[in-house]
Amino acid sequence: MSTVVITGGSRGIGRAAVELFAGKGYRVFFLYEKNDAAAREVSGKTGAVPIRCDVADSAAVKAAFRQIGDVDILICNAGICFYGLMQSMPEADWDRIFAVNVKGVYNCVNAALPSFLQKQKGSIVTVSSMWGRVGSSCEAAYSATKGAVIALTKALAKELGPSGIRVNCVAPGVILTDMCAQVDPETLDALAQEAPLGRNGTPEDVAKAMEYLANAEFITGNVLNVDGGFAI
Repeated sequence: MSTVVITGGSRGIGRAAVELFAGKGYRVFFLYEKNDAAAREVSGKTGAVPIRCDVADSAAVKAAFRQIGDVDILICNAGICFYGLMQSMPEADWDRIFAVNVKGVYNCVNAALPSFLQKQKGSIVTVSSMWGRVGSSCEAAYSATKGAVIALTKALAKELGPSGIRVNCVAPGVILTDMCAQVDPETLDALAQEAPLGRNGTPEDVAKAMEYLANAEFITGNVLNVDGGFAI
C-alpha cells in the first residue's frame, strides 16, 4: 500500500485529494495548520491521519515526516493568498505568503527526499495556479509565489529525475473553494464564461489531475492546467 502525504488537506482542494486517494486504498497522511474540527471531520470520513503542522516551519515539517516514515507520493498543496493592491499589502503578509507557498514546498520536499532517495523512486506533485502563468491583478504576491512553484517544479524534475523521482505540477484555474468566498457571484459567473468549457472548476477536478500525475510513470516536469481552457 503506497503512502501519500498531502499538505493543506483539511479543506478545499486538499480535502478532495485526501478523499480521492483514501478512497482508492492509499495510506494517507495530511498536514493542516489550524482547523482541528475540519481535520477531525476529514479523518473520520476517510481514515486518513491528520498532523497539525505549519509547512513554513522547517522543524515542524521534519517532525511530521519522522512521524509518517516512508513516503511514496508527496502532494504540496498548502497555500494562502492575499487580495488587494500591492502597495496596500503589509510586508509581513508578503513574507508569510512566500513562506507558506514557496518555502513550504522546499520544506516538505526536503523532508520527503530521504525516503525517495533510499528507494530511488518517488512522485511529487506541486500546486501552482493559472495566475502563476499569466499573473492576476490584485494578487501580485500570490501570482509570484505560484510562478516560483512552476520554476521549482521544472528544476527539481531535472535534478531528481536521475534518481527515479518525478516532479510535476497542477495549475488550477478558478476553483470553487474558500478562496473564492470573497468573490461576488457575478464575477465568478463572468470568469466561468471566459473558460471554453463554460464553467468554473471543483476541488474534485484538481484532485483527479493530482492522482493522474502521481501515477503517470513517464511524465515529469509537466505543468497540467486544470482551468477549463481559461489560460490557453
